[in-house]
Amino acid sequence: MRILLLGGTSEARSLAARLHPDIEVLSSLAGRVPHPALPVGEVRIGGFGGVDGLRRWLSDNGVDAVVDATHPYAATMTAHAAVVCAELRLPHLVLVRPAWPTGDALVVSSDVEAAKTVAAEPFRRVFLTTGRSGAAAFKDVDAWFLIRAVTPPDAQDLPRRHQVVLSRGPYRYDDELTLLREHGIDALVTKNSGGQMTRPKLDAAAALGIAVVMVDRPPLPSGVATVATVDDAVTWVRAMGTT
Repeated sequence: MRILLLGGTSEARSLAARLHPDIEVLSSLAGRVPHPALPVGEVRIGGFGGVDGLRRWLSDNGVDAVVDATHPYAATMTAHAAVVCAELRLPHLVLVRPAWPTGDALVVSSDVEAAKTVAAEPFRRVFLTTGRSGAAAFKDVDAWFLIRAVTPPDAQDLPRRHQVVLSRGPYRYDDELTLLREHGIDALVTKNSGGQMTRPKLDAAAALGIAVVMVDRPPLPSGVATVATVDDAVTWVRAMGTT
């Protein structure tokens, strides 16, 4: 049995390790992050070339099932996989980590709406953690931004007043608390990524009474099978191998 595992997340790496070596797993990474943490087993890096490219690749590579364990905001890849697997009648599972409780956060539907929300509120010093591509929406917002990303945003997309911090999780609560205090942050803008690696920023913001603007997750394609844990994904894959 040969599984295509659409990865790039800690859950995908854990799933690959759990299935190896009993099941042949090919992990596919988008290639947007330099020096990514690699899973065990075979790995491919780079896109497929849209729906048509993914259809050809799956048809040519003898894949028996697809598990999508990409980031919750990798909506294009998730949509393409759902379409192609339905066409090819391939078993298809989406492993999606549970979202964070929104609590008192101002929940918005996009980066653009988040920028409008920040501009409409009296926020002056904003911790922006929506990723390198998210900075562009805030380019014309009159506030100071501490922008944290894994790779640097394009210079033309940056707000006039900003500081960029390049790093990747996991993050610690005490460090996040110190960061927010040292920079006088009065608003946190984040995506609802879920998981524990980046959750401490929310806990630190709550402890300091800092407002949170949270970009909601894109909806999953209709009709796809989903699980919330690596354990359940392992069970699903192994059940495929017995049918």
